[in-house]
This record gives sequence, structure tokens and C-alpha cells, in this order.
Amino acid sequence: MSNDIEISVRSPAAYALAGEALRLMQDHGVWPTPLNYELWLYVAGDPDGALAQEIHRLIKAGETITEEISESLAAKFIARLKMNDEVRDAGLKLTRELASITEVIIEAQKAQKNYGETLEGARKTMSAVDAAALKGLIDSLTVATNQVLTQHSVLEGRLSESSREVTRLRKHLDQVRMEAMTDALTNLANRKSFDEALDAHCDTDDVTKPLTLAVIDIDHFKRFNDTWGHQTGDQVLRYVASVLARIGRPPRMAARYGGEEFGLLFPGETAPTVERLLNEARTEIASRVLKRRSTNEDLGTVTISAGIAQRTYGEDAFDLLDRADKALYLSKNNGRNKVTVAEGESRGSNAA
Repeated sequence: MSNDIEISVRSPAAYALAGEALRLMQDHGVWPTPLNYELWLYVAGDPDGALAQEIHRLIKAGETITEEISESLAAKFIARLKMNDEVRDAGLKLTRELASITEVIIEAQKAQKNYGETLEGARKTMSAVDAAALKGLIDSLTVATNQVLTQHSVLEGRLSESSREVTRLRKHLDQVRMEAMTDALTNLANRKSFDEALDAHCDTDDVTKPLTLAVIDIDHFKRFNDTWGHQTGDQVLRYVASVLARIGRPPRMAARYGGEEFGLLFPGETAPTVERLLNEARTEIASRVLKRRSTNEDLGTVTISAGIAQRTYGEDAFDLLDRADKALYLSKNNGRNKVTVAEGESRGSNAA
């Protein structure tokens, strides 16, 4: 469907599609920002698609389509569509390169075959020729040899050129994949990347390798947005993300899971270790008074709440995430600025 929309927005149909997207945004109280406009173009152009279904589900559940939700939807759906387009384009380029190489190889094979036939003919006639005929034969062999050398040189050049092009395309695809799996605002992994990693870790039943999951939420984040605006809210998100990124370096993983919520994976580490790390991060985040960049006004302190769950034997990703979420809700309900470990694994840790 992505290709259909790309075609539509470059044709007279674009006016109708744009009008429908704006109408849908107005009906649902969504501001026509560039990001929202792009999202709702896909909704208008593919009303039965996965993106449209997810938006309708959120609306039916009473959710307001905020900028944070839009960013999460874009990271999950549009990035994948763009990546598919990039992969397809790279595939077409690779196909053209292979076809070009094949043509050169075929020509080289023909030249080699002709050269062989020329040599065989020379072998049969060389014993019964006079000096003049021998000179002519040597001249013809020289021409044939030069033709083969030229063809081999062309083949070598094309193979070298194609090798460079394939290397360039591979680097480009690696970059595209990285962008498709990264949250543009915080530079952390996005939800799609996080979900894939969590599923992969939960596909094993190796009891010798523990896995601990943490979910983190910025306390009263809506208040920052409502008081200071979304740009300041973005500043808060980037600040919290920078702290979480330091404790989420590989083989750990830190991701922006959606809106003001983050997820961290700790393969090979237990809940008590993760509890200590997150309390250190919580203390660091709360210790700094942020200032609004545009006016230097004090924004006050930012606090986070967290929930931790260590995977039990055979537990799938859904249940593990559900237990971590419930621990997060306990942190929220008990006053926020807390780290809580899922029941039965360790004691909750209150703010100092």
C-alpha cells in the first residue's frame, strides 16, 4: 500500500487524499503537524491497514492521539514501510548489478571459447605451413590473445566496480535498518526493536542465563507538556533517555517503548542487580533541576517510576512484560519516584 500512496500523492488524487486525511484529523481532534499529516495520509489511503486499525483501536479505547503516541505509531509502522521501500530499491540495484556482471561473464566465456578454437586450429595447421603462412598464423593468435586479455580486463573492472557497489548498498541497508529500529527523538531503540529483542530472549529456556526486564515511566509527564509545551517535553524525554542509555549499553538494551515510557533488558542479570542500577538512575535523574532551553526558566525536578520482573522458567514475553507493568503500577500507586520488583522476587525499593 505504501507504493500506492506514494503514487497517489503525486497525482490529481492527492487533493482528495489530503482532504480526507485533514478531515479525519479534525474529526478526532488531531493537530495537523507534519508527522500527523503523514500518519493520517496512510490512514486515509489504506483504511483497513495495520496503522489505521491501531489508530481506531486507540480511539475506541478513549485514547487521545498525542504527539508522543504519533511518534510511537510512526516508529512502529511508517519506519517499517520506508525500510521495505529502501530494501526493495536496493534489491533492484543488486539485480541490475548481477545482470550486468552476467553479461560481461558471458562475453568473456565467448571470447575464451573463440580463443580456444583459434589455438586448436593453429595446432592442426602449424606443421604444414610455410614461413609466410606461419607469420599470418602468429598474427592471428596475437590478435586473439589481445582480445581475451581485453575481455578479462573489462571483466575484472566490472567485478571490482560491482564489489564496491554491493559494499555501498550493504552499508546503506545497515543504516536504513538502524534508522528503522531507532527512536528518532531519543536515539534509543524503538518499540519494534525492543519487542523483537524481548521475544528472542524469551524463546530460550536456558535456566543458566537469567533475564530481567524493567519498564520505566516519567512521573507527571503530561504536566510538563501542558505547562511548558511539547518542545520542553521532548527535552525532558531526551534527558531521561540519556541517563538510561548509559546503563543500557550492550549486551543490555534501552528503548523508548512509547510516549514517556521506556523499557530496559538485562540479559544475564538478576532482579536485585537491576533494582540497584535503576535506583541509582532514579536518584541521578531526580537530583538535577532542569531549565527550559529557550528561556532558562526552572522546570523543577524530574522523577521516574519503575517496575522490574525477572523471567521465570518458560515465561513468554507477554507475561514477563505484564508482571513488570504491574510492578510499575505499584510504584505509581505508592507515591511515584520508586522502583518496585515484581512480587515474590525482591522487596520494593522506595525513594530516599
